[in-house]
Amino acid sequence: MRARLGRPDISRYSDRFDVPVAEADGLSATWLGVATLLLDDGSSALMTDGFFSRPGLTRIAAGKLSPSQARVEGCLARAKVSRLAAVIPVHTHFDHVMDSALVADRTGAQLVGGESAANVGRGYGLDEERLVVADSGEPIRLGAFDVTLVESHHCPPDRFPGVIDTPLTPPVKTAAYRCGEAWSTLVHHRPSDRRLLIQGSAGFVTGALRGQRADAAYLSVGQLGLQPRSYLIDYWTETVRAVGARRVIVIHWDDFFRPLSKPLRALPYAGDDLDVSIRILDELAAQDGVTLHFPTVWRRENPWQ
Repeated sequence: MRARLGRPDISRYSDRFDVPVAEADGLSATWLGVATLLLDDGSSALMTDGFFSRPGLTRIAAGKLSPSQARVEGCLARAKVSRLAAVIPVHTHFDHVMDSALVADRTGAQLVGGESAANVGRGYGLDEERLVVADSGEPIRLGAFDVTLVESHHCPPDRFPGVIDTPLTPPVKTAAYRCGEAWSTLVHHRPSDRRLLIQGSAGFVTGALRGQRADAAYLSVGQLGLQPRSYLIDYWTETVRAVGARRVIVIHWDDFFRPLSKPLRALPYAGDDLDVSIRILDELAAQDGVTLHFPTVWRRENPWQ
């Protein structure tokens, strides 16, 4: 069967980039591409992934990968990030963890995740006291936030399965960034009592989020459009419905082989079909009275409003 050429046109969703803008001095969530999110209340901040290098396909095919210091530092400056309590990779594929240790180093953050993430930190040279290995379901206090990592799965297919069981020092081949421990990330901002689910990959563990709650959810849709309809229904049920979120913001739809200095575009049909995902998620959101949005890159937003 011939692969479909081209990619979805995100301009058809232009009216969905409407997450409320955050107040100047209030709690905010800023999307920075793929599953990188900055949560900041003005005095305390944390970030998932911190993936900014976004190497092109040619570079990936040609050899080994290393973080781009210039791109990482440029993106941190544009997002006005100088200090973080934590950097939290949602799993350890290159498009999530590749820059995490560098971001932690530049911001004084702890690197929080599984043993695979810790081995990325060790390979970079972070001190052991900067590495926090999470226990599934156990809250971790990070500045003004409590973060609970809950065991999850990667969306099928996982092209680089397995764990990173020894320190990983770049440059390394793409396949060295094995998935490791995949997480559902639950964030509770204690001062405001606001809660958020960040589902960094479109996978799930049945029943894992039962009893948890979140006001809003950032929901990965990468590869979701290639799954059968039944999978999307189960995914929605085990994430959005499980935590009772009333607003959903879709992430991990952007072409991460393209730098953030260029306009975002959707992943090509060869790797995903965003249109299929949104059509089915729209149906599920309508059934549940949930609003479905796209985030605007670099903009401080308030998904709880």
